[in-house]
Amino acid sequence: MMTADNSKLKIQNSKLKSIKVVIKGAGEMATGIAHRLFMANIKQILMTEISEPVTVRRMVAFSEAVYENEMVVEGVRAKLAGNIHDIERVWEEDKIAIMVDSEWRIINELKPDVVIDAIMAKKNLGTKRDEAPLVIGVGPGFIAPSDVHVVVESNRGHNLGKVFYSGSCEPHTGIPGPSMGYTIERVLRSPYSGRVRHVKRIGDMVKPYDTVLYIDETPVNAQIGGVLRGLIREIHVTANEKIGDIDPSGIPEHCYTITEKARAIGGGVLEAVMHFLN
Repeated sequence: MMTADNSKLKIQNSKLKSIKVVIKGAGEMATGIAHRLFMANIKQILMTEISEPVTVRRMVAFSEAVYENEMVVEGVRAKLAGNIHDIERVWEEDKIAIMVDSEWRIINELKPDVVIDAIMAKKNLGTKRDEAPLVIGVGPGFIAPSDVHVVVESNRGHNLGKVFYSGSCEPHTGIPGPSMGYTIERVLRSPYSGRVRHVKRIGDMVKPYDTVLYIDETPVNAQIGGVLRGLIREIHVTANEKIGDIDPSGIPEHCYTITEKARAIGGGVLEAVMHFLN
């Protein structure tokens, strides 16, 4: 027999399933957000991407569906869609939809309840609060409630995942979060514009001075030892682009699971959605 409390939960669950969400971006942090919403039973999720995503942590990024048609992250599947009918079919398959749409034109057609800017560009690339009843900005570059309704902190530290209903989060520091005392040393960047050519693969163990990849004919070497947690695809990159990520803990499983940072940000976004849910 269903109790009153269980009945209320069922009604709430029905509301969650009917919410339409568009997430701008499908990289590592956007994937953590999408995964958390999906596991909270918000199933009608569309993520937009550029035609050639430059994701480094590819094993935990739904953006890989742009290249592979489908991507699985911690048991949740995402699938590439070409139009609104494809999106609806993907949702019927209980998957997250991915669409190449750098100008976010699908928003006007889909009319989502929630828009989340998780591009992680460190600035607002044009997101406005009139794009949906609830618009959420992740990271620096957004001000609530003027250009978005809420902002979610993306910087590691005491406020990671905090939801700001007024104001903005911390400015971009330019320094990667520390891991076992390492910050900039664990990140590989392209020395100049050129084509990536792999030497190592995600999940490989590396030592200091090991060549991880080439940009054209120039080797890019590891500065520290650990497991190669992220590695950009063999595509053309710009100068100083982030192209690799070494985890000094040396735990291979970390290459294939969502980080605490992405989970915390996803929790903040989920809080904001629940806060405005009537």
